[in-house]
Amino acid sequence: MNSTLDGNQSNHPFCLLAFGYLETVDFCLLEVLIIVFLTVLIISGNIIVIFVFHCAPLLNHHTTSYFIQTMAYADLLVGVSCLVPSLSLLHYPLPVEESLTCQVFGFIVSVLKSVSMTSLACISIDRYIAITKPLTYNTLVTPWRLRLCIFLIWLYSTLVFLPSFFHWGKPGYHGDVFQWCAESWRTDPYFTLFIVMLLYAPAALIVCFTYFNIFRICQQHTKEISERQARFSSQSGETGEVQACPDKRYAMVLFRITSVFYILWLPYIVYFLLESSTGHSNRFASFLTTWLAISNSFCNCVIYSLSNSVFRRGLKRLSGAMCTSCASQVIAKDPYTVRSKGPPDGCHV
Repeated sequence: MNSTLDGNQSNHPFCLLAFGYLETVDFCLLEVLIIVFLTVLIISGNIIVIFVFHCAPLLNHHTTSYFIQTMAYADLLVGVSCLVPSLSLLHYPLPVEESLTCQVFGFIVSVLKSVSMTSLACISIDRYIAITKPLTYNTLVTPWRLRLCIFLIWLYSTLVFLPSFFHWGKPGYHGDVFQWCAESWRTDPYFTLFIVMLLYAPAALIVCFTYFNIFRICQQHTKEISERQARFSSQSGETGEVQACPDKRYAMVLFRITSVFYILWLPYIVYFLLESSTGHSNRFASFLTTWLAISNSFCNCVIYSLSNSVFRRGLKRLSGAMCTSCASQVIAKDPYTVRSKGPPDGCHV
């Protein structure tokens, strides 16, 4: 009787969410739906961000656009790499053995998310320099130095997680959809501490320090301007509106992106620290926190589109160009019908 039960369980595929298995289709339905849904959102959202930056030249006037585009490319690669566990859960044969596949996948996603984290820290430093040293900003922050900084971001992120290939520890739970990663690849408290000290803690401290000082300086500037306008209006008898610090609005957009990033990544980091220190793991918690953190790769484009008017104009320009090309194709295929009915709804040709 026991051998029969063991045989039936061995026929079932490995699922992190045990209640997500569906016998009629013979795969982990809930995991597949979550991962495929996030993969589609991440890929489509970041492709739109990349194209909008090419369609809106005004977005490239800020030096932070270098880092935002770097994050978009990194997030796009996260979405593409998520196709690997999606195909594995759907029982597509892997080109190499499972142990190597899950290690490479976990390493790549960890590096890509590290690129996003360090890019956010560099964005906060860039805005801090722009506000504290406005006169020398253009000489300090040059395109060549920005490109060098982006190269160092990728190099540093790769080096931080490289020891995982030498069996020092597990970089995260991204590969736990594979059975070997979930059961045989264990976290190491020393490697976890190494990641925290070299990546998580410095990035968080830099972001907190820079944005605290940015908003403090902007508040001081706004207060000084209001006091000067009050003195001037009392002398001339005219009243005028107080204009806020011009960099504060753009800093708020970047601060929202950074805040959402850390809000979504905080449960993952907390679970990573607890699991590494205590040794007790929970498959449901690791899956939930990991893919909640990965969902941040889609959130950046949503926040940017809601917060930045220039980005929205670029998005409208991109959609208008696509609509025009679609309308021209329809006209080329059936010109007589289009002329009689006019252009398709919502398109301005």
